[in-house]
Amino acid sequence: MTRGREKGVEHYGVSAPGLQAAADAAGGITDAQLTGRDDSHVRPTDARHAMHPLVASAFTALQTDARAAGFDLAVASSFRSFDRQALIWNGKLRGERPVHDDRGQLLDLSALTGADRIAAVLRFSALPGASRHHWGTDLDVFDAAALPAGDSVQLVPSEVRAGGCFDALHCWLDERMACGRSHGFFRPYAHDRGGVAPERWHLSFAPLSRHLEHRLTPALLQRAWQRVELAGRDEVERDLSGLLARYVAVSPDWAQGVIRRG
Repeated sequence: MTRGREKGVEHYGVSAPGLQAAADAAGGITDAQLTGRDDSHVRPTDARHAMHPLVASAFTALQTDARAAGFDLAVASSFRSFDRQALIWNGKLRGERPVHDDRGQLLDLSALTGADRIAAVLRFSALPGASRHHWGTDLDVFDAAALPAGDSVQLVPSEVRAGGCFDALHCWLDERMACGRSHGFFRPYAHDRGGVAPERWHLSFAPLSRHLEHRLTPALLQRAWQRVELAGRDEVERDLSGLLARYVAVSPDWAQGVIRRG
């Protein structure tokens, strides 16, 4: 599939000036920002969330379209710092936070080998420094209007599968993505490739994130981990390249790329 700038073609459903702005912004993202150790590339969107300004603008447009279709597109998670990701990671490896399997059953990590413990956590949680949420480009979303009274968002498969409370929103998003009208947002974890579990709720602003995802290397992460306490470090570093390939790399066609216009 061509990636050129042919006349009459929109890439990711975003205009040529928008694509250029994203490419320019990507060039300014530092390694510290890429790994979540510096948040100067994001801006608060409310009291709880922050995004890259280009992402915030595109998401506002998507929210407007969603509202017109009867949905209240809301953010459950956006930018996440390195320190926050490290708390999640260390808490799970140390048994201080729950770890579940694909069926939602609680796992006893103490009964697993070192490599299996790492794999169990990586199924649902990223390594500190390797989360796409560090970039300010990725969001976990839900339909606030469909959330049952008294419930809180869990970001679990039952909410987004057929018949789930947020399924209708995601079917609408499916349609928008398919016709290039999702304002550049696509799902990097739409399918199970044997690494990260599918996350229908996870959206990424492709015009910017596509420039960033290939910059994560073992050397970059190891520099980010200097003077940082990282549970399971020895096991992780033993096969860091393999873990990045399985749990960080995404399918090359996760974003639908070029949409031809009449």
